[in-house]
Amino acid sequence: MSEREEAPGAAEVRRARPEDLPRVVELITEHAVYEKAAPPAPGLADRLAALLFGPEHPRLRCFVAALPDGTLAGYATCAPELSTWDGTEYLHMDCLYLTEPSRGHGLGPLLITALRTEARALGLPELQWQTPTWNENAIRFYDRLGATSKEKRRYTLRAEA
Repeated sequence: MSEREEAPGAAEVRRARPEDLPRVVELITEHAVYEKAAPPAPGLADRLAALLFGPEHPRLRCFVAALPDGTLAGYATCAPELSTWDGTEYLHMDCLYLTEPSRGHGLGPLLITALRTEARALGLPELQWQTPTWNENAIRFYDRLGATSKEKRRYTLRAEA
């Protein structure tokens, strides 16, 4: 994928850079509030830096949506994962978030395009993700893209007893 997805003077989607991390953490915090979740634990920027920019190939990938003035208005993160049932890898989109004023201006499709391009570059056949069942705007957006959904619940269980 090229560093820029749009012409100069337009909004762009690009890979996150280390200097973007403070704003990405702000966006993640906004995203948690939007989804009625607990805020990120302290030290998130350091943990993300290791996952995104560590010495090994990145475990996590992050793309940011930048407005023409350079303000980061959203982000999407993804990582390769495995499907036992299909016996294949896929690209899992963990998060996609745009600030409220940035929604409806074409940034969401640009982020999805960047993730689809990343999946192809990694040789992965598809992109998978989930969204809360109450997030009707996101569901309409994903439906407009032609995505299909499966009804499942997501569970979390701490590793320590």
